[in-house]
Amino acid sequence: MGCRLGNVMVVQTSILGATNLHARLADLLASHPAQDGPWGSLLVLSDDVQSYVILHPPGTPNDTHYHEHDEWWVVMQGEINWHIEGESEPIRARAGDFVLCPKFRNHHLEPVGIDVSVRIAINTRGEFHHYDRPGCRQEPWRMAS
Repeated sequence: MGCRLGNVMVVQTSILGATNLHARLADLLASHPAQDGPWGSLLVLSDDVQSYVILHPPGTPNDTHYHEHDEWWVVMQGEINWHIEGESEPIRARAGDFVLCPKFRNHHLEPVGIDVSVRIAINTRGEFHHYDRPGCRQEPWRMAS
């Protein structure tokens, strides 16, 4: 998968692939200190699926968006509240939990607690954040202090 940046072709490479079949979460976290703020790295990019490992410190919610395909996550560490359209309350997920957001549902999340949250996001290759429905916002939410 690649994209053009001016006259330069930018190729997005994943951490795991045909030449690298194994990675350790501890190594990824060591190379991206939590004090650097939220970050994400492409973990897998195959013919059909893409996944990202994402670190979010507490107090750094993301934007509200939706996807045209289901998206799901595995929480590796920390705690995260998922706000998913149609749910009366946020889903509170902790390390070891799985969360699914059905396609076309607005959603955003907010890491909570005192520990940095780490999750794996899995969805269809080429999927991205959409903002063209009521309730979507590209700006991150700000948590009440």
